Amino acid sequence: MAGIVIRDLPEELHSRLKQQAARHHRSMNKEAIALLEQALCCTDSVREAPPPYKGKLKLTNDFINKAKREGRK
Repeated sequence: MAGIVIRDLPEELHSRLKQQAARHHRSMNKEAIALLEQALCCTDSVREAPPPYKGKLKLTNDFINKAKREGRK
């Protein structure tokens, strides 16, 4: 099985990985593998773009930002 060495891992990231591994009852190595698998699992799939907007309202940045401020998504 292949190995990997991570150099200059920031202390904060190391600490968070260690805490998360403990929460999941895994070693840090197993937790890192699980995180990599999760992050890389769907890179081969292609997401389809939504169909183009064909509504009556003109979608401007101002319109979209106002809708976001009002809580619409």
